[in-house]
Amino acid sequence: MPIKPLSRRSVVRGAGLLLASAVVGFAAARSRASSVSAAGTAANAYGPSPGGQGRVVARLDQVPARGGLVVAQDKVVLVGAPGGAVRALSAVCTHQGCLLVSGPGGELECPCHGSRFDVSSGAVLSGPATSPLQAVPVTVRDGAVLLG
Repeated sequence: MPIKPLSRRSVVRGAGLLLASAVVGFAAARSRASSVSAAGTAANAYGPSPGGQGRVVARLDQVPARGGLVVAQDKVVLVGAPGGAVRALSAVCTHQGCLLVSGPGGELECPCHGSRFDVSSGAVLSGPATSPLQAVPVTVRDGAVLLG
């Protein structure tokens, strides 16, 4: 029995069905992820936040006085400031979105393309990134660093 070639209409219809099913699958997965997050069941290695405000991302004694602590799961860098204060920067490279790692001499490095950032200010030290790291709001309460 000879094989009948597919018509252009059949190919377009099949591609449309494939695209529609991919969109529905993506929407269902995204809905599931946001409902888990909204229910408060997302993992937090440090436990619930004291007082219910923000989410604990580290203990204050984990944040170095010089340099920064990269908290990969939250994509932030915690930076020790004078007087026991803590600042936070985004740990996402402004070039193409790779997660930064701690480098020598108080620098953050992008393992993807080699951009370097100053850990204390977030300023670009060398490219290809051209934009500095954004500040992220954190608070310190009862020896814990809370995100948000």
